[in-house]
Amino acid sequence: MNKIKSLMTSFIIAGLIMLIIGLYYLVIKAGIPYQDPTVEMQIQYSINMGIGNALTTTGFIMTVLGIICRIITGLISKKKGN
Repeated sequence: MNKIKSLMTSFIIAGLIMLIIGLYYLVIKAGIPYQDPTVEMQIQYSINMGIGNALTTTGFIMTVLGIICRIITGLISKKKGN
């Protein structure tokens, strides 16, 4: 049971790291769209926004699922008396 708890804690940490990197891409790399961008600037902005959205969504889902599974394993462990 301890290995499962450790695995779920790793999922939480990995999810938080992905969430932070995704927010970095959204806020810092993509940021506010340019006023009169060239085609290259529009493409780069779209790429950074896509990466940021994907990483933020994945990181949030991993973190939430890791927390839920960690709570469930904690309850099962408490019920078994380990």
